[in-house]
Amino acid sequence: MAQRFSLGEIRTRTYKDRDAWWTVWLVDPLASRLVWLVAPVGWITPNLLTMGAFVLGLVAAACFAVGDYPWLVAGALVFHLSFVLDCMDGKIARLKGTGSVFGSWLDYVFDRLRVVVCAVALMAGQYAQTDNIHYLWMAGVVIFLDGFRYLNALQMGKVKNDMRRCLEAAQGEGAAPPMFVEETDAEHPVGAMGAATATDGTGAERPVVDVYGDFRTKFGAFVRLRNMLVRQRIRAHLFSGIEFQMFVFIIGPLTGWIIPVTILSAVLLTAFELLLIYKLWTATRSYSRQLAALGVTSEAQAEAVAAAAGVEPVEQVDDAEQLGTDTVARPTVRH
Repeated sequence: MAQRFSLGEIRTRTYKDRDAWWTVWLVDPLASRLVWLVAPVGWITPNLLTMGAFVLGLVAAACFAVGDYPWLVAGALVFHLSFVLDCMDGKIARLKGTGSVFGSWLDYVFDRLRVVVCAVALMAGQYAQTDNIHYLWMAGVVIFLDGFRYLNALQMGKVKNDMRRCLEAAQGEGAAPPMFVEETDAEHPVGAMGAATATDGTGAERPVVDVYGDFRTKFGAFVRLRNMLVRQRIRAHLFSGIEFQMFVFIIGPLTGWIIPVTILSAVLLTAFELLLIYKLWTATRSYSRQLAALGVTSEAQAEAVAAAAGVEPVEQVDDAEQLGTDTVARPTVRH
């Protein structure tokens, strides 16, 4: 048996700085104790936990397919356990340093497959029970929105990285890679921020650019709410893909209101995704103004400048709310 980590060490090393409220309140307390239990066991690896989570997802789907209420309750409980196990794989990887590129791929693919299988099983089971065609439409809605949410996050990460790369190149040869204001502290300022520099996690001094100032100025109340949530480790994206899945596959079956809960979840997820898209749109407008101030007047010119300068794309961040201390650690901002 390997070293047994303390619960305090597990929380410090494996909890994300910001996470979904469902995870913070309903998953982490259980997952951390299970990690404490299994971490010393050498043959329990992150990939094994990922596959175990997927198998439990298949068990949940089998329960959903039966369609009767007792089986719906069983399916909801097993689905939640599947999600707990899915969270444990990342915690074990961070705790023991055993993460891998293949493991990330496996986790991503199995997560998507679990949603598809459970959505089809849940809605098909209810269709078989009621002959209500609307359940089949709900299956399509769940699969589409889950896929859209993750594709949208990936593309947003690419756009943010492209903005950072072009701003770095536009500042001239030898300029340090810029940091966004949102990366310099857990809490965000209300309103636009002036010129500043910050020290990143490696101790390097880097310029700070503010492409989200317009959004923070217009939605000051939202920023203050976000900062309050961050103090509790809860991200402001209150209805993300995680909450969407938990409502559809746990709250819906437990209450028996599968269609109403699915519709409500779809509306809330769509609303928060649209808010993220609007935030990105305001950022691109601010980005264009900052490029113009540096003498770059078009996206094509920005790309050409970046290519000529040999500025490589930076590591992709799917969601700014998920930035951890490994990206920016205790920065010092100087105005």
